Amino acid sequence: MTGPQQHPYDPQSRPDLVGPALRRSLTDAADRWLTGLLGDAGPGVALVAVGSLGRGELTPASDLDLVLLHDGRPDVGAVADRIWYPVWDSKVGLDHSVRTVAESLAAAREDLKVAVGLLDARLVAGDATLVEQLRSRHLARWRADAVRRLPELAAACRERAERSGELAYLLEPDLKSSRGGLRDAQALWQVAATQRTDRPGEAVVAAKALLLDVRGELARRSRGDRLTLQEQDALAGPLGRRDADALMAEVAAAARTIAYALDVTWRSVLPRERSAGARLRRGLFGRGAAREPVAAGVDAYDGELVLGSGIHPTDDALLPLRVAAASATSGLPASLATLDRLGECPPVPEPWPAAALDLLVVTLAAGPAAVPVLEAFDQAGLWSRLLPEWEHTRSRPQRNAYHRFTVDRHLLEAASVAAGLTRTVGRPDLLLLGALLHDIGKGLPGDHTEVGMRIVGELGPRLGLDAADAATLVRLIQYHLLLADTAQRRDLDDPEVIAATAAAVGDVDTLDLLAALTEADSRATGPAAWSRWKAGLLARLVERTRAVLGGQPPPTTELTEPQRALLEAREVAVVARGEHPDLEIDVVVPDHPGVIATVAGALALHRLEIRALAAYTEDGWGLLSVAAHPRHGSGPDWALVRAEVARGLGSPGPLSARVAQSAAAYPHAASAQPPAVTWVDDAVSEPILQVRAPDGLGVLHRIAAAIALAGGDVHSARCQTLGADVVDTFSVAPLDAVARERVTRSVLAALA
Repeated sequence: MTGPQQHPYDPQSRPDLVGPALRRSLTDAADRWLTGLLGDAGPGVALVAVGSLGRGELTPASDLDLVLLHDGRPDVGAVADRIWYPVWDSKVGLDHSVRTVAESLAAAREDLKVAVGLLDARLVAGDATLVEQLRSRHLARWRADAVRRLPELAAACRERAERSGELAYLLEPDLKSSRGGLRDAQALWQVAATQRTDRPGEAVVAAKALLLDVRGELARRSRGDRLTLQEQDALAGPLGRRDADALMAEVAAAARTIAYALDVTWRSVLPRERSAGARLRRGLFGRGAAREPVAAGVDAYDGELVLGSGIHPTDDALLPLRVAAASATSGLPASLATLDRLGECPPVPEPWPAAALDLLVVTLAAGPAAVPVLEAFDQAGLWSRLLPEWEHTRSRPQRNAYHRFTVDRHLLEAASVAAGLTRTVGRPDLLLLGALLHDIGKGLPGDHTEVGMRIVGELGPRLGLDAADAATLVRLIQYHLLLADTAQRRDLDDPEVIAATAAAVGDVDTLDLLAALTEADSRATGPAAWSRWKAGLLARLVERTRAVLGGQPPPTTELTEPQRALLEAREVAVVARGEHPDLEIDVVVPDHPGVIATVAGALALHRLEIRALAAYTEDGWGLLSVAAHPRHGSGPDWALVRAEVARGLGSPGPLSARVAQSAAAYPHAASAQPPAVTWVDDAVSEPILQVRAPDGLGVLHRIAAAIALAGGDVHSARCQTLGADVVDTFSVAPLDAVARERVTRSVLAALA
């Protein structure tokens, strides 16, 4: 007998079972328990499971969705009490109702949630004839009302996706409600119940099963459906995956399969809105749609692309590329049957004919329209046939707040953004290919840039590029991070920085390509990777590098006349300029070790978030040029900021104590990662110290103070906020290995 505070599927039940076996065990246990609670109720009453219990998909944390179905018996309330109260006492979540068949059908007509729930109705115990009557009548009504119900269901799916995001590309997705999640998978079966489409195929069944397996293990640890980073690491082992990356790659692939299947389903069952350019002529008396040629061997028919009459895919290696280009440029999707037949085409000859490469470039040049086309090709297994190197990037996660997409989707998005920048470069084709392939080395052992250079070095000639173009493409892969890293880490007023950048780039044409690729890569990465401030840094670097490549000498550091006047006055000053929220702040102070920490602390106390800082010294005085913006509201009283700086110069200890006190009271997001310190050496200029740490008030102050305490001399700083973390980079005077280790220990101690 089950006790009042106990139920047969508590979160720790059956730790030996995983996946379908766990779901069957929990469902069977719940059925036995509920059957015992109903007892011998006699005819005219039935206990019906809907939701996860109805589908046999219970997890250790599932609620019970139950309907007590009856024929009007006057004692049904007493029957309900002997079920509901023990369930409540056991602390199991319960969604319940007591209805007749007619009442259930009426509720379903008014409420979509009730309607889709009854599609999963399953008898647990009691009068089976009542349940069969309900199921048959509801299913008949669901099919009869499909014209009204399907748009309603589609709208619910869209609203849920807008609210919960896309599962495949979220850092911490909701397995149930995100786009491509379990609710979307259920929608596929709900649509199939109208008999307007077939039941989902094996790929969707397997994808849903994987998400259920993950959700089942997640439920042992948490009642929610959000798969946090911490849980991803913990679940990989119990689910038999190598690590969290391997697990999340499978989760992302499953979500993409479900989302794509749902998109295709809506396209087949909902009325299609056709643009004027894509609207098709109707035949005589409205009998079907007329075919219209779109490309060689490709026709438009009823809102989709199909193969032309008499076309034999086995004779045409370029047919998949023609279909892709036609789909991207026309906005019409290829039909499923067409995608299936394209699998019969022979491989494209190697090296690719010029026409094949042209078709790929035309597809990419369509911009955002190309993304769903290539996603469809990927789901059909066609994209990796064209580019086998793509396979190791498929659904590969990038588990940080910086990246919005998986590796493969990021590459498609970068090419999509690059399509809008083709008029800024002399070789649009190389820009598009560079954007598509710049991270192709990710997913394989080794540095992704070096691996990517090797892959593209082999791929370029196979695509039909001549030696010079292939070399340029490899150069784009080699230096695809150069401009962003230099702009965001280095002092752009340093002539050595500009000269070294120009030497690496080599020529103006390559500079233009790299500038466009940098913008495309950054915008496709996520909101934290691109901003007006970062765009300004990139433009400044490109402008100065272009001048050097044109034969002009590297720029020298020059203060503006107002800055020169401030510095020559030889007194502490704080002057702000610019428009809110992007502020440029000039701070004049006596030069001494730790002055950057002092200024950063004073600004932090006035809720100013520093983005960049550069120091200029002359005759014992320094001018710090600071880019910052207020964390909240408008800018502070600058006279108070000046006073704070002056006090900090005289007594740095109290300033640090006040910053620490304010930081403790300042709310900030928690980070799952500990602080990390990295030294970066390259041919550009001074060494770079990069610090990644949880965000919070005064972090830059603490780091700069720790560097000064260990004997480091900071010349400039760049600061970024990425989700719950900050990534601060400091250009420092050269240090030997022992001094670097001392600085590293000091910084980590300050952030502990």
